[in-house]
Amino acid sequence: MIESDSTRSLARILIVDDSAFMRTALARMIKSEAGFEVVGTACTGADALEKIAALDPDVVTLDLQMPGMDGLEALRHIMTDFPRPVIMVSAATEKDAEITFNALSAGAFDCVPKQMSSSSLEIAHIRSDLISKIHAACQARHPGLPHSLCRKPPQPAYQRGADFRRVNPAIVAIGTSTGGPRALEQILPRLPGDFPIPIMIVQHMPASFLASFAQRLQSLCAIEVHEARDKEIIRPATVYVSPAGLHTRVQRGTPGSQVFISLDRNPADALHIPSADVLMESLAKLYGNRAMGVILTGMGCDGSQGMKAIHHAGGLTIGQDEATCTVYGMPRACAELGVLIRVVPLSEIPGELLQAVRRSMHA
Repeated sequence: MIESDSTRSLARILIVDDSAFMRTALARMIKSEAGFEVVGTACTGADALEKIAALDPDVVTLDLQMPGMDGLEALRHIMTDFPRPVIMVSAATEKDAEITFNALSAGAFDCVPKQMSSSSLEIAHIRSDLISKIHAACQARHPGLPHSLCRKPPQPAYQRGADFRRVNPAIVAIGTSTGGPRALEQILPRLPGDFPIPIMIVQHMPASFLASFAQRLQSLCAIEVHEARDKEIIRPATVYVSPAGLHTRVQRGTPGSQVFISLDRNPADALHIPSADVLMESLAKLYGNRAMGVILTGMGCDGSQGMKAIHHAGGLTIGQDEATCTVYGMPRACAELGVLIRVVPLSEIPGELLQAVRRSMHA
């Protein structure tokens, strides 16, 4: 008999992996966290579908490479028949990275790289990443359900003051985390190849996947997309994805000189590297009221201080609304600070960007 949500005291997790070692390792990590219960394991995609029907887990961890029905095919069945948060556990290879992005596009909640070794530091890092994403998944709306069943209707866009009509942006920074790959794939391909200003992106993602993610975005977009490079001069009609393990800033050598990208690890103790706060604060400092910030779905509060800096400098700030977020964390933090000029559904963000730059071109 399946328990009702009201009678559950523990978050119920199903582990799906064809490796007995991985099933054991993941189960040990999950069981060590208070409030989590491993209700079962499965070694194939078909087995996973049977276990989900029988056990009704709250969250599923799903391997990509399995015999017979692979993880991507299993995910599509889960999203259609048993929609719930699914965390992909995949190897950090180029092939698996591409499949992982397909899984995220198909509705997977997030991904964790499968890099197990005897190193206690590496195991601790994987555990921390996995546990934090399971916590977020337990609090998120089921991504595969129709909006009418699990989400509030999108609220009308709101606007604070008259600043929105006077913006003249010269650069855009976008910060996002969980749900970001799907969100960015709905925004960037809708921008023209001659988009007149540069776009800087911080996407929280396992380091082993970031380079492949930039390549994937380039394959989908008319606008140029690549990983940011140190000392690179920034250009219009280009999207710069912050590389793993480095903060991204914009700088100018001397007054009137060209703006370039600076990559470093300072501050090294930041919760996220790269950090949306670091990027956005550099935009606010250099561009003032011509900086534009966009905060999308994601866990935590990274970006809130950066959006605050842009807002205080007189720039335009836009947040994704709660109804269309996978995780309403980063936008919520900005909303609570009162630094968002516009709050809109994901589908309207490309239009907001285009309207802003059209005003800029005619200013």
